[in-house]
Amino acid sequence: MTIGRAMGQVRYPARFQLVLAANPCPCGFSGVAGKQCTCSPFTVRRYQERLSGPIMDRIDIRHHMLPVKHLTVGSPIELGESSAAIAERVAEARARQLGRLAGTPWRTNGEVPGPYLRRELPLPEETRPLEKALARGQLSVRGVDKVLRLAWTIADLAGENRPSSDSVRIAMTMRVGELGKAA
Repeated sequence: MTIGRAMGQVRYPARFQLVLAANPCPCGFSGVAGKQCTCSPFTVRRYQERLSGPIMDRIDIRHHMLPVKHLTVGSPIELGESSAAIAERVAEARARQLGRLAGTPWRTNGEVPGPYLRRELPLPEETRPLEKALARGQLSVRGVDKVLRLAWTIADLAGENRPSSDSVRIAMTMRVGELGKAA
């Protein structure tokens, strides 16, 4: 972690994953189907602005969770992939990243700095929606870099050598939510 101020920079070793959760508004029901929000539009906007733009710009993945409709206690749960299958896919993706990043100081897509990512791992055709979102102000350059890292990770997990336009679209949706679908 690097902390920069006017008089210099200090670098501290740090490797962590931060997970945040927030309600959509003070009462928790804004935009929830079947629920009545008691907050005014101004209150909802003010509540959502408590996390500043620069903070939100540093969050890699944003996911809107739907409310729980029923408990699964005592009912059968549909299982997706097994943990072993997922672990194998992640190991293969990590190996793919290690191979691609051989000769660099980085091991994973998340560690690759933006300038290197854009210069050495370009995706000319697939990045057009990102350029449009950047021009419209929906993404910052930091946001574009995060989308590209996510796209590479999605491709790695899918066993692909390069991100496809679908990988970029999925990554953009994960980064900016509904805005990604419109780009």
